[in-house]
Amino acid sequence: MAKFLKTALIAINQLPVTEDTLWLRVLGKRGTQKQAIDELVALPQQNPYRQTILQILANWRITINESDNLSEQDRELLMNLSPAYLKWQEETLEQGRVEGQRQMAENFLRVRFGELDPELASAIAPMLQLHSQELTPLLTTLSHEQLLERFAPNINDE
Repeated sequence: MAKFLKTALIAINQLPVTEDTLWLRVLGKRGTQKQAIDELVALPQQNPYRQTILQILANWRITINESDNLSEQDRELLMNLSPAYLKWQEETLEQGRVEGQRQMAENFLRVRFGELDPELASAIAPMLQLHSQELTPLLTTLSHEQLLERFAPNINDE
């Protein structure tokens, strides 16, 4: 191509297998794409790009899956995208569950104590480590001070 176009061609299947090239390799085909998606799913959850790329790949899979006439290449792509889609779905459902449980605990404490002071608010995260069947009786029976002692011991140690 002409130099003024400032265009380059990239052979995705020849890129080095590094995290820096992961996002391009996901757009590859066959084994290159499958390997990149497996790497993506294996990234730690705190990786800044992981959740965003999983969501994009999940949307891509949903869009392809809704097509009426799938080619063999589309079917292969669906299979390659499936691990990323399943991981995204699992994490999204877990996020929703935790957020719902957090809101339930906050609302319950507001109703019970009239307000959610900063100390009690900071104790909610440790409370969510318990299963809701364990947490609910504690929320109904323990006093404000007992909840702080149990779930925010560092506040009472000051």
